Amino acid sequence: MDLKNYIEYTVLKPDAALSDIIKCFHEAHHHDFYGICINPLHVTFVNNLRKEKNSGIKIITVAGFPLGANITDTKVFEAKNALLNGADEIDMVIDIGAIKDKLYNKAENDIKKVVESANKATVKVILETDLLTRAEIIEACKISANAGANFVKTSTGFVKNGAGATVENVKLMHETVSSYGLQVKASGGIKNKETAVKMIEAGASRIGTSSCFAAACNYDGLSC
Repeated sequence: MDLKNYIEYTVLKPDAALSDIIKCFHEAHHHDFYGICINPLHVTFVNNLRKEKNSGIKIITVAGFPLGANITDTKVFEAKNALLNGADEIDMVIDIGAIKDKLYNKAENDIKKVVESANKATVKVILETDLLTRAEIIEACKISANAGANFVKTSTGFVKNGAGATVENVKLMHETVSSYGLQVKASGGIKNKETAVKMIEAGASRIGTSSCFAAACNYDGLSC
């Protein structure tokens, strides 16, 4: 298993300075990770770094982050603007309240509008599994599939005392969406190689992490 092909090295903390973004980019580029996941504010900056380094690293950014409570037009604008500025993929937060209220058509339309605005760019739907029941996770997965998303993602990492990604939830999500052709991104609390491998074995195709192991501390022949 070549773990680097799964990793989206992440820096989404609200106090991230440009020095953090630069460090994250250079580590991701040096170790040939799949991508770097950043806030929309930093997309243009990182895209310029990518051009300077002639790097093939993907730029992933977020919409409706971290609460999912933005109006749909705001999420659509965020997605369009990010892609114009050089982003390759969009991780949007689902309308969590609509899922809790069983307003499934509302949640599905929210995703569908972002997918349409992305113009075939990859869209991942963050379910925030810490806030959902097992039945709600299944429903949110089906909604994401019906809306045309490419991935479902476990977590933002912003839920206080939340578990983030768990093997049980990743497996459930994979079992629910695989027949629709969707993939799963595990994100939230993945701090070592062993946990990342467990997530992949449970069905994850991508790993979102901001932890040091992502800088290759646990890779044979590589060091931070």
